[in-house]
Amino acid sequence: MKSILVAGGVALLLALFGTPLAIKVFTRRGYGQAIREEGPAGHATKRGTPTMGGTVIVIASLAGYFVGNLAFAQVPSVSGLLVMMLMAGLGVVGFIDDFIKIYKQRSLGLRSSAKLAGQAVVGAVFAALVVVPRFADGYDITPADLHISFLRDFGPTLGLAPFVLWIVILIAGTSNAVNLTDGLDGLATGAACLVLAAYVLIGNWQLRNDCTSFLAPHCYAVRDPLDLAVVASAVLGACFGFLWWNAPPARIFMGDTGSLALGGVLAGLAVCTKTQLLLAILGGLFVVIALSVIIQVGSFKLTGRRVFRMAPLQHHFELLGWAETTIVIRFWLIAGLFVGLGLSIFYVEWIPK
Repeated sequence: MKSILVAGGVALLLALFGTPLAIKVFTRRGYGQAIREEGPAGHATKRGTPTMGGTVIVIASLAGYFVGNLAFAQVPSVSGLLVMMLMAGLGVVGFIDDFIKIYKQRSLGLRSSAKLAGQAVVGAVFAALVVVPRFADGYDITPADLHISFLRDFGPTLGLAPFVLWIVILIAGTSNAVNLTDGLDGLATGAACLVLAAYVLIGNWQLRNDCTSFLAPHCYAVRDPLDLAVVASAVLGACFGFLWWNAPPARIFMGDTGSLALGGVLAGLAVCTKTQLLLAILGGLFVVIALSVIIQVGSFKLTGRRVFRMAPLQHHFELLGWAETTIVIRFWLIAGLFVGLGLSIFYVEWIPK
């Protein structure tokens, strides 16, 4: 259990003190944010703010995770390594996207098809590896099973191809939803912190009620619950440290490097803790913001009319005259409500009847 605290603490300190260094380096190299011309007028002042800060989150998370394990002579688990691999892989896709934006000095990086292809490749590799029988533990439990899950696996067994397709959709959807949320200072970082905190609790609870040591009607057949909590804690600590500099007014942006990586680690945690559908509730803010874009695009294509003044949803409220800090804080509150609802659903089956 101490590894959870150490991983989070190390990642927090690295991000807290490493981000100012990244700000200086990125500023010196001219790695500034390009702003959408059609965006809210107030965003013009953000032009040139250093971006690609997600590299700090990824590096601090990886360091925190490995130090948290090695400090107590623990061998990193297959589940933890695969989730961190997914995070790093999507971070690379986001880094390429960010670098193109900076190099060409425009607000668009990779073409949407190229970005989606990168997410699909990384996601497919992860999906294939989490069900490899070779990665089963002594109880024949693999990091994931060929099932859809909510609080645990349910329903019929899927074939490998349908399962991989489903996980790729989950990973791409989650990473793109976090990416769409990353439109205001600190919004995506703070919301991700709340969901990651929930996964620290979920991993800890699954450890305490592991079917391999506590056989009960509601026990969890999860391969590495403790190490998944370590992963969540490490990323949570990195996000906390980064948020110090990313909160309004932000001195650095995470860019697609950070948003895709964070979406990936959330999806990976959901797959390996067998809470795939529960993630839609825990990350309800991300879902709502993604839906606002889908609704806006669908409405315009079908009727020629827009439902919102601008999508994603946070920009709609900006154009209504809300202050940026007001939107960020209120959306954090909404994110917290979704996390509270998700955790309540997760724990409700343990309430004595």
